[in-house]
Amino acid sequence: MTEKTITLDEPLKRGDTLIKEVTLRKPKAGELRGVSLVDLGNINVVALQQVLPRITTPILTAQDVANLDPADLLEIGAEVASFLVKKADRTAFQK
Repeated sequence: MTEKTITLDEPLKRGDTLIKEVTLRKPKAGELRGVSLVDLGNINVVALQQVLPRITTPILTAQDVANLDPADLLEIGAEVASFLVKKADRTAFQK
């Protein structure tokens, strides 16, 4: 799976816009530049603040990530971490 849409429990408010869902795209290696894969796998908030603006629609800023409800951040972070695992390993894990 190269994309995943997540419905937020607590929508983000950006100006007059309410963001209710976020689509994540599996990052390419270049989009992971400057970020530790271990930090992403551990759902490190700073690492997510660097990567999410590169792979989300609508684009989440670092400030948006900081304003996410912790449950939404955990769900998004877990999905990003799952993108780092090979397909065969991901399938075995999901069973």
